[in-house]
Amino acid sequence: MHNRCNRWQVITRLHLVLSAIIFWISCFSIVGTGFTASAAEMPEIQQRGYLTVAVKDNLRPLGFRDTNGNLQGLEIDLAQRLALDLVGKADAVKLQPVANRDRLSVVLDKKVDFAIARVTATESRSRIVSFSVPYYLDGTVLVTKDESVKKLSDLAKQKIAVLNNSSTIAKVRFYLPNAELVGVNSYHEAREQIESNTAVAFAADATVLSGWVQQYPEYRLLPTKLSTEPLSVVMPKGLQSDELRRNVNQAIARYLEQGWLQQRSQYWGLP
Repeated sequence: MHNRCNRWQVITRLHLVLSAIIFWISCFSIVGTGFTASAAEMPEIQQRGYLTVAVKDNLRPLGFRDTNGNLQGLEIDLAQRLALDLVGKADAVKLQPVANRDRLSVVLDKKVDFAIARVTATESRSRIVSFSVPYYLDGTVLVTKDESVKKLSDLAKQKIAVLNNSSTIAKVRFYLPNAELVGVNSYHEAREQIESNTAVAFAADATVLSGWVQQYPEYRLLPTKLSTEPLSVVMPKGLQSDELRRNVNQAIARYLEQGWLQQRSQYWGLP
């Protein structure tokens, strides 16, 4: 039984990786239509001496403020590393906090050179902006504080909180068809459901729930990801931005090959 379980986990991981590869082949084959941005070209960026990057400031551990009000997190590290490689100094970057609804528009409207703000690359978005190679593979995971829950199958017939109308619902139903789903409208409400024993676990994005367990250490993430969703740098389309896109993609590919991104992900407690 134990061997069967291990084989199932390996097959699942291989399936997720393959799905991500197929997704990226399709994304890069899309010819975008609609808006084309005209963000600063590489020579202009290098001449002025700094990057402008949209980031999150309220999403631990990707981009958030420490007790002194300074921005930190995986995406902040990435912005500073790109500034070092593209401009020559890690601090040669102006970080602009942005709301979720504005993550694409600030790139389209030429308010920033690019955005690193927990944006999942999708086909529909790739029609108006360009995406870098992924710097992190996000996905649906489950969080619980029930010590008896060790693996996904332990939740087979349990109550699981999910955000109403979210794509997470279909993923949980696929892996745990006999579980009872409890709809909630916020992360705060999900925690209330667990604290009151109305639900045993909560399913949501790994990047968000990683911050959850850092804030509430009595909780822990289950090791199995139910999906793979690539997070990428958002960049403008157009020939004038070709050098910028190429430099960003080459840099991220190098960070992955060298293991730097994996090390920073582990440092920030991402699964």
